[in-house]
Amino acid sequence: MRVANAPCSWGVLEFDHTAKPFPPEQVLDEIAATGYAGSELGEWGFFSTDPNQLHDAFAARGLTLIGAFVPVALLSPCGQGDGVALALRTARLLRVAGAEPPLIILSDATAADRTRRAKAGRIGLSDNLSPAEWNRVAGLAEHIARAVWTESGLRTVFHHHCATHVEAPWEIDAVMQRVSPDLLGLCLDTGHATYGGGDPLALLARYGDRVWHVHFKDCSAPVAARARSEEWDYVKAVRHGLFCELGRGVVDFPAVLDRLRCRGYDGWIVVEQDVVPSTGTPAASAERNRLFLGSLGV
Repeated sequence: MRVANAPCSWGVLEFDHTAKPFPPEQVLDEIAATGYAGSELGEWGFFSTDPNQLHDAFAARGLTLIGAFVPVALLSPCGQGDGVALALRTARLLRVAGAEPPLIILSDATAADRTRRAKAGRIGLSDNLSPAEWNRVAGLAEHIARAVWTESGLRTVFHHHCATHVEAPWEIDAVMQRVSPDLLGLCLDTGHATYGGGDPLALLARYGDRVWHVHFKDCSAPVAARARSEEWDYVKAVRHGLFCELGRGVVDFPAVLDRLRCRGYDGWIVVEQDVVPSTGTPAASAERNRLFLGSLGV
């Protein structure tokens, strides 16, 4: 297993915000300086979209470009055309710029649905989609994965994510049970699984063979409890430190690592500690997060 960090730890987030994130050169410099071996692309346009420039920016710092988060409004009438186009555009960039085969990390669009943004962390069975809607979501996700594989030869993983239609454990099941296990893998995100009302260990037990990519994110119990009791929306919860430094929340990372090792997982672990732009202590937090993982043997 190799360890990466992601631009979201420096405030490069996929939902609407007004403040500017840290400069891309600084983000790459600090990822490398704090001991990580790679990074994901981040929001489209944050790093260069010229494949040669992008490759050189990573290579100059000894970093590997390992994948890209691609948010698609999977229930939207425009989702198929726009989603396929975005995924293929991203795959073309990654195929040229990546030093090894990267992954497309596909998700429903974050915070695009007002109700889902408002109720993140508090989703109940009454919020569940209809069978026809689940068929639509899963069908488009599989369609995108097939299009990416056919054109670029890159694999796609599905990222369950709070403030989307695929957050709670039964919602993850609804997608995974409808898609081909050979075509669409799972990106296990420990923090989103926890805040979404699930358990990353249970997800590993259920879908371990389909986990092709892992995001390590912790979840602060006090912030999560306050967010639920005061009915904060997703963005407010993130702004208040929902996703804290590794080891300071409730995720059992030693147990997750043990389960990954038992399954022979040899992919990337990507640290994510979401902060809103221009806030937090990204470099210092990244260093502490890397030391924490080092203490666990990775």
